[in-house]
Amino acid sequence: MKLYTSPGACSLADHIVLEWTGAPYEAQIVSRDDRKQDWFRALNPAGAVPVFTEGDWVLTQNSAILHYLADKFPEAKLGGDGSLRERAEVNRWLAFVNADVHPTFHPLFGTEAYLGPEAEAKSKEHAKRALRGYFQRADAQLAGKDWLTGSRSIADPYLFVITQWAKKTGVDLSGLDNLAAFDARMAADPGVQAALKAEGLL
Repeated sequence: MKLYTSPGACSLADHIVLEWTGAPYEAQIVSRDDRKQDWFRALNPAGAVPVFTEGDWVLTQNSAILHYLADKFPEAKLGGDGSLRERAEVNRWLAFVNADVHPTFHPLFGTEAYLGPEAEAKSKEHAKRALRGYFQRADAQLAGKDWLTGSRSIADPYLFVITQWAKKTGVDLSGLDNLAAFDARMAADPGVQAALKAEGLL
C-alpha cells in the first residue's frame, strides 16, 4: 500500500488512518509542483491528493480511500461496530466533513481571488461564518464523547485535519470546548503524531 500525500492536506486523514491500522505502508510526500507533473497526473488527472495505490490499482477521492481502509482492516474498528446503524453514523459524519465543511474552506484558500478584493473579502467572511456554524455542530456532537460517533472512526482524522485548517485561517473556534478537547486528544495520539512527523508538521 502506498499513499501520496501533501503536508497538511486532507490526505493527512488517510495517513493517520493507515497508522491506526498498524499495517505496513509507504507514504510519499508530494509538493504542489509534483502534482502538476505528468507522472502524478497519470495517477490522478485532477492533480490532487490523496492518491492511494495497491499494486497496479489506483484509488482517488478521500472518502473512497477512507472507506476502503475501514473495510480492508475491520479489526481496527474504524467503520463502526459492525451494525448498519453505526456504519451509517460514521458515513453521516464523514460526509458532513467531506461534503459540507471541506468545500466551505475554498474561499479561505484563495480560490476566489478572481472576484476582486472587495468581493473576495466578503466571500471569506461568509465562509468563516458558515464554518463557525459547522464547527458548532461538531462541538455539539462531541458532547460527552471522545470521538464523533462515540468510538474512533475514519471520520475523526478528517475532522482533525479541517480543525487545523480552521486555526490557520482564523475561523472562530472560541468556546467550542468539546472540539478543543477532541483536538488535544488527537494531537496526543501516537498514530497522529507519526503521520504529522512524516509530513514535516511536527
